[in-house]
Amino acid sequence: MNPAAVNLATELPGGRTVGLDVSVAEGLCAGVVMITDVTIAEVAAVWAALDEMAEQCRAEYGGTKPGQITPLQEARRLYRSFGMEPTRHRPSSEALLRRVLKDKPLYHINNAVDVCNLASLTFLLPIGMYDLERIAGDVVLRLGREGEQYAGIRKGDVHLQGRLGLFDAEGGFGSPTSDSTRTCVGESTRQLLAVVMATADYRQAAMAAHCDLLGSLFVRHCGGRLQHQSVLGGQA
Repeated sequence: MNPAAVNLATELPGGRTVGLDVSVAEGLCAGVVMITDVTIAEVAAVWAALDEMAEQCRAEYGGTKPGQITPLQEARRLYRSFGMEPTRHRPSSEALLRRVLKDKPLYHINNAVDVCNLASLTFLLPIGMYDLERIAGDVVLRLGREGEQYAGIRKGDVHLQGRLGLFDAEGGFGSPTSDSTRTCVGESTRQLLAVVMATADYRQAAMAAHCDLLGSLFVRHCGGRLQHQSVLGGQA
């Protein structure tokens, strides 16, 4: 990675920053998307789109072992590059695809979560999504330190020591595996921050295209406005 060719931090409207710590800068590419004035609700149109994507995945990957599905390998490489074993702590995108391929129904939570799942199935990379107003100050992606953890959504405590995570002034709140209850999206959410994660070898143009799609899906199904998107790290 050529440090001169990449951005390692970006400023959101309002002055807060999202950045890559030196502990992860040489191994990570991250797409950042911010949406404001969203309305969180149950939206049938995104349910239909999500179910259609699940059918496409079953048609394309049904009967294939996850280790043989080429688009899944990027997330696995991301985990291994940070010393995490993807067959033990699965990337959120792989866990979602595995559920689809086992013919299990996808949860319909709300329009924002459903959009995130739709995008994750589309490009098979882990996506963290957060209520920006519940995040305290600047955001940094880094390796967790001894004792750092957070309460995960339906997963109990998520331990971050030595693992890739997202942190703010109050501690960890996200990872490629699971998001936290502290910053989760709910009915009162009006501002979304989403982060797409891949290895540093990932092309910036490809990550920018993922951010374009994710932002457009949020606006289409959640309302609001795209306020910011950027790519941190990656290959030019």
